[in-house]
Amino acid sequence: MKKYFVIGNPISHSLSPKLHNHWLEQNNINGVYEKIKLEENEIENFIYKIKNQEINGCNVTVPYKKTVIPFLDKLSLEAEQAQSVNTICFNNGDLVGHNTDISGFQKAINSLNYKIKDKKILILGAGGVVPSLIVALNKLEASEITISNRTSKKAEDLKIQFNKINTVSWGEVPDFDMIINATSLGLNNETIDLNTSNIGEDKFFYDVIYNPNETNFLKLGKKLGNQIENGKLMFIYQAFEAFRLWHGVEPNVSKKILKLLDHD
Repeated sequence: MKKYFVIGNPISHSLSPKLHNHWLEQNNINGVYEKIKLEENEIENFIYKIKNQEINGCNVTVPYKKTVIPFLDKLSLEAEQAQSVNTICFNNGDLVGHNTDISGFQKAINSLNYKIKDKKILILGAGGVVPSLIVALNKLEASEITISNRTSKKAEDLKIQFNKINTVSWGEVPDFDMIINATSLGLNNETIDLNTSNIGEDKFFYDVIYNPNETNFLKLGKKLGNQIENGKLMFIYQAFEAFRLWHGVEPNVSKKILKLLDHD
């Protein structure tokens, strides 16, 4: 039986096992997918097990998307661009780091028929999935990307990594068309303190968090009369691409999948 994992800390909120195990069963693949909480000092040994083929592959979530890179042999072009890995494969003797968050976000936005081109984007957060969002937003031709993070150094580091990124202090809200919560604030019902006085309507509030279904950030967006969307479709499409990389099969994405994940 093939073994796959998602690693991170925290990890209890992850619905990856539910989704991947459904697809494994649907495609008659003899495998199992589980979640495992790891401390940073346990990562190297865990990844060695993939190279040793005790484990067949893994997904990586916060806070380890950059941490895993030194233990890999190769990076895909998109993982290289973002300096962020969320999927690890064993291929011809090499451990290869892929980034499926980028295509996951692009496919999710395209499926909503929302046009990023020429839009101003404000991102809250600077870790985890943010480099992937920046790569995707540039591909989708956003006109302006601004980062706001609780610690300004991380935001400034992204400014060095990517061209044409603006930064603002935490809590500041410049003019935007779309605002993305890419922090973990919301996983445990936290509220993000934003100056909402000049936000107005006709904006798009997007939260990469998908569990809970509606964070306080999204509730705020709705209250202000704006379009809201959680990260469920992005989550599904990044998993879709990881599944394809591991198994050479494109799994089914349907309304049934969305309902399957809604039950939690």
